[in-house]
Amino acid sequence: MSSKKKLYEKALNNPRGLRFAEMVRLMESFGFRLDRVKGSHCIFVHPAVKELVNIQDVDGKAKPYQVQQVLKLLETYGLKQEL
Repeated sequence: MSSKKKLYEKALNNPRGLRFAEMVRLMESFGFRLDRVKGSHCIFVHPAVKELVNIQDVDGKAKPYQVQQVLKLLETYGLKQEL
């Protein structure tokens, strides 16, 4: 199993345990790209997703509710991981 796939499984199984850097790698593996940073807010965009996606780094961790929002977007839009 690839490291990207393992990262996705980790996010699904334990959204509270995901580090911010892992969250960024996960989003990039699904085709998101960093659009801009404003303060602590990192705004990501994806060509197939209408919404902007905001994630924040809190002491090196991703906020669990933001991880869950991203996972829901992945499911809603049927995005596939770029392996």
